[in-house]
Amino acid sequence: MTYAPIEIAPSILASDFSRLGEELRKIEQGGADVVHVDVMDGHFVPNITIGIPVVASLRQATRLPLDVHLMIDRPERYIEEFVRAGADRVLVHQEATPHLDRALSMVREFGAQAGAVINPSTPVVMLTDVLDKVDTVLVMSVNPGFGGQKFIPIAYTKIRQLAEWRARYNAGYRIAVDGGVDLENIAELAHAGANTFIAGTSIFHAPDAAEATRELKTAASNAVRQRV
Repeated sequence: MTYAPIEIAPSILASDFSRLGEELRKIEQGGADVVHVDVMDGHFVPNITIGIPVVASLRQATRLPLDVHLMIDRPERYIEEFVRAGADRVLVHQEATPHLDRALSMVREFGAQAGAVINPSTPVVMLTDVLDKVDTVLVMSVNPGFGGQKFIPIAYTKIRQLAEWRARYNAGYRIAVDGGVDLENIAELAHAGANTFIAGTSIFHAPDAAEATRELKTAASNAVRQRV
């Protein structure tokens, strides 16, 4: 079996927004593959972050794909606007809409890759009926809303289950993990089957964000080679 390449997706939620252009250049130098953008509405999660204008500005500031994670209630209301602003991928929560199938279909119709997200308390079986409509499944390994939280180990079990289904049905979706990802757990996450790693604090709060990005990518890539 072949595996999709490892992706490191630094989460700008942990960056210094007063120097965002510089922060983007650092992760680009470190070999980041994707920029992860957390959009929070203060309702679905207990925090408010950024919106459509910032995504549009990011699109002008980097050539890296933008991975826009909608932690908002009824995300289908804003999917088209985020894609038009420059989102290459749009990730929506299973818990945020009663019409997940429709929301994922909308993402693809507007020309972006679609991703489904599950919170730590949501079982992966909730996604079985939409796995044919996703390019990415994102497993939250913290409760969404704030950076710097402690990793919740149930994520390993979920990733292994998703990897088993991916292999069994020869599916093409990526398995992403977000929350508490660092050098201590990234190899085990890669062994479990994850191939997109979203990291905020462990990159942007490190002394050198570029080096932190490189180290995470090397550790995950080495783990995948050992798995094969």
